[in-house]
Amino acid sequence: MKMHDISVPISAETTPLFPGDPRIRIRPVASMARGDALDLSMLTLGSHTATHIDAPSHFVKGGASVDAIPLETCFGPAQVRQVDPAGAIGRLELEGAGIPPDTTRLLLKTRNSRLWRTSSFDEGFVALAPDGADWLLERGVLLVGIDYLSIEPYGAGASGFPVHKALLQAGVVILEGVDLSDVEPGPYTLACFPLKLSGCDGAPVRAVLMEAPLVAP
Repeated sequence: MKMHDISVPISAETTPLFPGDPRIRIRPVASMARGDALDLSMLTLGSHTATHIDAPSHFVKGGASVDAIPLETCFGPAQVRQVDPAGAIGRLELEGAGIPPDTTRLLLKTRNSRLWRTSSFDEGFVALAPDGADWLLERGVLLVGIDYLSIEPYGAGASGFPVHKALLQAGVVILEGVDLSDVEPGPYTLACFPLKLSGCDGAPVRAVLMEAPLVAP
């Protein structure tokens, strides 16, 4: 079974960060090179660093935290589809992407995947439009992923983050920050289990696509 690691490396030097997110720090607190008996590091990073899952509580007051996300949603058959609109991904772009009607996990591959080659954050990334979110909800999608650090356009705060709120209020799992550069569109099996951070609004994941599709919900 061939596996594709679609996770972005977490590095203090090279990982792009969404503006306002905490800086990544990986600091040794014990080191064999300094004469200690072992290597041990302290990690400082935001809950939405690199490849991560958004919990409902990220935008929904009283919403479920990341440790309450159903694990079965994070594992199973998935579709990768190429979408490269001039603007945001809306209903028309999704209807034209050849997404099978029984798709429950969808990863959107866009020109964003090229942005992982630089450590600088790019405000012009491709994201999902509100009517695109509505289309996913109508189709019963359980998980949607995109290949940059947010599912909706930069500056969406001015309009109240409609995409995040629509998806998260409906219980849709949002997987952000995947790298689909080396992945061809098609069917896969996805595994993207978040760290079990009690009461947290999100968590990093190690996201993997397997080329052997499973028969599962």
